[in-house]
Amino acid sequence: MTKTDQVTDAALPRTGEDAWLSVIQKMDEAYADLVDYQVQVEEQNVELEESRTFFDGVLAAMSDVLIACDHEGRIQQVNRACEELTGKTGAMLAGESIVTLVAEVSRPVLKDCMNRVRHEAIRDQELMLTGADGPVPMALNCSPRFNKRGRLIGVVVAGRPLGELQKAFKELNEAHAELKVAQERLVQAEKMASLGRLVAGVAHELNNPISFVYGNMHALQRYTRRLVQYFDTVQSGASRDALRQMREELRIDKAIADLDSLVEGTLEGADRVREIVNDLKQFSSTQRSEKLPYDLVHVAQSALHWILKEHPKVQVERDLPDQLMGQGHAGQIHQVVVNLVQNAVDAIRYQDDARLTIRAGSLPASAASPEQCDMLWLEVADNGAGISEQDQAHVFDPFFTTKPPGQGTGLGLSISYGIVREHGGTLTIQNGEQGGAIARLELPVQPVASDAESRGIYGQS
Repeated sequence: MTKTDQVTDAALPRTGEDAWLSVIQKMDEAYADLVDYQVQVEEQNVELEESRTFFDGVLAAMSDVLIACDHEGRIQQVNRACEELTGKTGAMLAGESIVTLVAEVSRPVLKDCMNRVRHEAIRDQELMLTGADGPVPMALNCSPRFNKRGRLIGVVVAGRPLGELQKAFKELNEAHAELKVAQERLVQAEKMASLGRLVAGVAHELNNPISFVYGNMHALQRYTRRLVQYFDTVQSGASRDALRQMREELRIDKAIADLDSLVEGTLEGADRVREIVNDLKQFSSTQRSEKLPYDLVHVAQSALHWILKEHPKVQVERDLPDQLMGQGHAGQIHQVVVNLVQNAVDAIRYQDDARLTIRAGSLPASAASPEQCDMLWLEVADNGAGISEQDQAHVFDPFFTTKPPGQGTGLGLSISYGIVREHGGTLTIQNGEQGGAIARLELPVQPVASDAESRGIYGQS
């Protein structure tokens, strides 16, 4: 054996040992990777189990029926609500066609939904589901399920018994009906409050001229008896001396002298009654009547007269022209002015220096807009505490009031705002620079035609 062969044989054992070490090292690495993979698998299994538990809990908690089908309509999974409604377990329903769950009359409809759901979602389709206790009306929603490549793989059907929906709608309708009744009662209360103010003013206004006419009629009745007695004596042929004496006793000359003043006073009282009746006719006119000319100054004076009769301590400053003619529903405009004056008086009625200012005028048409009609304006200002910043944005809201309970319905300004809007005008209420509040009404001389007249706030009330 040569020296070279001896060296080679000595090297062999070391090379084999290195190979085994390399194999063992690779096995350790593979085992470590396997352990890491096992840990990851166990963690993913835990997450998957948690997700499955969560999903099962959601399905069990749902009160709506939920059915998952494949693309051919075979049931894959249902929730507890479906099991309770149909009286069948999920295992019993698995593999059945979803069509078998509905009544015969609804099966064509469901088949059509299953065909259409491929292209569009189905919403609120009414069907009769076959329940454990009989047919149950349902509102179904159907949505398609697609895989990652956009291929249809199934359908999800969710439904709610219409009995619950009908119950909810019934409760909603009852609440709405109660709200309408309450609103009508409040509107009626506001009308009665306005009517009460109107009746009080009218009663006071009618009392004076009627009392005057009543007294004049009594005087005329007495004078008539004297004159009849005197003329009967004349007809009987009495002597001149007897007639002279009787004329003096009956004071015939004074009665004849008073006849003209009595008749004039009676006519004046009757004219005043006629004016009051005309004002009442204007006030009671509705928005459906024909729009006629009216005098805004006369309307304002009438409103002041009626309201301030009950509040003689309120000082009034008037800055009104002789006449401001407009066209519209005088009764409605009268109601607006009455509300503005009443609100101003209510704000200052308990002040020692209660003062109310009413102004009116006209605005010419703008040179830049010659088609715009002339405007009439009227302002009612008081020296009260004004309107708080919080209430400023709500003064025209229905049922909003700052008055104590039982003293206001919160509809006066809301109705007035609707009336003014229907006439094509504007109504604003702001705080004055010197304190108090200023209500400003602007109305076109010629009313603007509007469909709102038949459906506005005033019309609804």
